[in-house]
Amino acid sequence: MNDATLKQYVLDELAWRPDIDSAHIGVTADKGVITLSGYVSSYAQKIEAENAAKQVIGVHGVAEELEVRYPDDYSTKDDEIAQRALNSLAWDTSVPKKAVQVTVENGVVTLSGQVSWQYQRTSAEDAVRTLYGVLDVINDITLKNQPQPSDVKSRIESALKRNAELDSKTIQVSVEDGTVTLDGSVDSWSARDTAEDAAWAAPGVTSVRDRLAVV
Repeated sequence: MNDATLKQYVLDELAWRPDIDSAHIGVTADKGVITLSGYVSSYAQKIEAENAAKQVIGVHGVAEELEVRYPDDYSTKDDEIAQRALNSLAWDTSVPKKAVQVTVENGVVTLSGQVSWQYQRTSAEDAVRTLYGVLDVINDITLKNQPQPSDVKSRIESALKRNAELDSKTIQVSVEDGTVTLDGSVDSWSARDTAEDAAWAAPGVTSVRDRLAVV
């Protein structure tokens, strides 16, 4: 697929999505790498625009350079954003109570603390990124060190084999001191994310190095 066609596919996907106002989003394509520029009206739209681009066939990489610009009457203060974030985290059953701390500076939310699983870390970020006034989210939440089974590598490989979206023969798994490294290739960004999620789901994993190429 040539870059002109790929660019049009991404533009069409952004325009197709009702949750994204694509009027001010620019798209360029260079050898399969998409760059998104311009601005959107919320941080949530910024994330969704990037996800939408990744879902387009032929996209091998995404450089996201979007700004978040709220309406002219935007006047949310940092302390108000922080309180909203704390309330949202308190209502989220996936996030352990009082495990996550919030700081806000100029609309940038920083999450810190410690949880047991990656899904809890992700849920905490999801809980705050849709809040009005948020310009960016920095997720500094760490994972607790937990005992890792001796067969964790084979467990991850089995999880990859079970998934209909993946060709596990093209993915190599290595594990060292709680860090899982994925090498090889997949045929889409969605498959790459699925493989990474499978690695994070293994007990005792504290980090994942995703070196899978999208081909």
